[in-house]
Formats: sequence, structure tokens, C-alpha cells
Amino acid sequence: MVFFFVEFFFRAGIIEISNYAGGGMAKKKFYAVKQGRKTGMFLTWDDCRKQVMGYPGAIYKSFGTEAEAKEYLGIDAEAAASRQIGGDSAANMADSGASGDVRNGDSDAVEIYVDGSYYVGTKEFSYGMVVLINGKEEKFSQKMTDPELAQMRNVAGEIKGSEAAMQYALDHKIPSIIIYHDYQGIASWCNGDWKANKPGTIAYRDFYQKAKEKVHIEFRKVKGHSNDKYNDMVDELAKEALGIH
Repeated sequence: MVFFFVEFFFRAGIIEISNYAGGGMAKKKFYAVKQGRKTGMFLTWDDCRKQVMGYPGAIYKSFGTEAEAKEYLGIDAEAAASRQIGGDSAANMADSGASGDVRNGDSDAVEIYVDGSYYVGTKEFSYGMVVLINGKEEKFSQKMTDPELAQMRNVAGEIKGSEAAMQYALDHKIPSIIIYHDYQGIASWCNGDWKANKPGTIAYRDFYQKAKEKVHIEFRKVKGHSNDKYNDMVDELAKEALGIH
């Protein structure tokens, strides 16, 4: 009897399911891939990314509700619901490549990966950057020398890489970007979670404040050295700029 009422309220949309993370309730998202290696609705960013990253002309978007994602995909809601109740659970969808945390609902966002490096022998730092746009990979790297910034070692390169990503968007009049990074400060100095109290971090925060007036900027943290194709690629680009192999 209890199961009956739970199922009734669930199907009636009265119960809202959220993911528990970090001691709070994280809002659940649903990701719809119209064009990619596999298409359909996905429940986690990692699974969705497998279908769209590096895929020419990938089309995908995230939604706050399952109904919106289905509508975007043109899926009949009742038929989809019956398939899910029949055993197409989140775990099964993950196994089939379904899931995702995509572009915060902005399918036009350009994805940019950045990383930094530092060479103690010369006190030089660098950044590597890969822009994923129009189904192509545009690669950039630059070596820099600044005694004050160099005190931050590879973080200086991380900062300059993020600034380069924002500048790329400004120069190319791109309205929305997602910056992928493996150092938490890249996002935290901008959103205020970390206090910018050094000349380099203050300048970086101010750069972001001006850039966001013209570009929608979203940050996504990736785990460093975890066999992420593009994170590894920008790491290598940054090292090559310094002559480190």
C-alpha cells in the first residue's frame, strides 16, 4: 500500500527527487542529446560528455525537469515514463551511455579547456588552452615571465589560461562559454568563494568581472591527471610551451 501511494505521487509529479551532495540537496538536471555518438536523455554530465565531446556538430542541452528534456527530444512523455517504470533506471541509463550535466541549458556555449605549468629553473609559467568550436579543436599555448605572478608558480599559468579563454570569447564575440579547469581557484576567485587578496588574483577577478558583462561564463572543474582527453591535452600544451617534456 505504501509503495502504491509513493508511486502515485511520483507519477503525479508531486514528489521531487534531488541528489544529496555536500550536506545539502542538489537540484537534479536532465540532459538531452539530439546529435552525438548516442542520442537521448542522460542523467549525469560524465555520461553525456562521452556522447558529445569532440563530436562534430554535437547538439545537446540541460533542463531542470524530465518533461522539458523529453519535449526537447520529441519523446512522448507517457511512453517514456512507461519505459522508465519498466526498468530503465538511472543505473541502466548510465550503463548504456546515458546521463549528463550539460552547458547549464545553453546549447550554444563554446567549451574551453585550460591548464597551467611552471618551470622552476627559469621561473617562467605558461598556459595551454583548447577551444572546442564548430566541431574543431583549436589549440593555444603561451610562455610568460612576471616575477610577481611567478610566485604563484603553475597557478599563474592557470589564471592566464582562464583569462585567455575569456579574451577569446570577447575577440570572437561568443556570447557564452564554459571554462574547464582542474584548479579550484579558477572558479572560486571569480564567484567569491575565495577571497582575492594578492595582486594576481585581484587582477584576475577584475578581468572576469569586466568580461562577464559581455560573455556568459560558466566554470566546470575536472579532476587533474584523470585521463580526461582535453585536460591532458592542455596540460601537455602548457608544458611544451616551457620546453618541459
